Amino acid sequence: MIAFVSGTVAALAPDVAVVEVGGVGMAVQCTPNTLSTLRVGQTARLATSLVVREDSLTLYGFADDDERQTFVLLQTASGVGPRLAQAMLAVHPPDALRRAVATADEKALTAVPGIGKKGAQKLLLELKDRLGAPAGAAAVASPATAGWRDQLHAALIGLGYATREAEEAVAAVTPQAEAAEGTPQVGALLRAALQTLNRAR
Repeated sequence: MIAFVSGTVAALAPDVAVVEVGGVGMAVQCTPNTLSTLRVGQTARLATSLVVREDSLTLYGFADDDERQTFVLLQTASGVGPRLAQAMLAVHPPDALRRAVATADEKALTAVPGIGKKGAQKLLLELKDRLGAPAGAAAVASPATAGWRDQLHAALIGLGYATREAEEAVAAVTPQAEAAEGTPQVGALLRAALQTLNRAR
């Protein structure tokens, strides 16, 4: 297993970071939150989890070991694959997920694309004794609920866009975010923002 990658960030895309390790570009699937902390040309260290399938090898990257461990534990629940586990971490950081499970917060889980009411109830039962207790009260509010604008802006800056371009893109997708039911999905908003920027260029 590849526990982490460390090297220069060679490229960034909406869901992938390419990290140069010993002359090899490693494509690492990351959440918008993680991508927003990276900058092209700067050194980065990402905790990773390698998912092996018959037809593919996919490397998933995380900001820290806690996030990677949560990613692995989420997949012990039936019906949760790597993509859904990553989507859950894109909406809620590890401690917010632990709190949601500990308090049986269905609404927090249904905020994740691909999880309905029944799916949330099933996950709450299966994950109850697996994720552990939340670290503290400070993690009650997830970044997704507390400031999708800041997350989106930071992700766009991380992808190399100018501050003004990022601000205009955030403004362009604000109606979409406000029209969404529940928590705005940063990943979907990032894709919409990138489409807006591509049209403008």
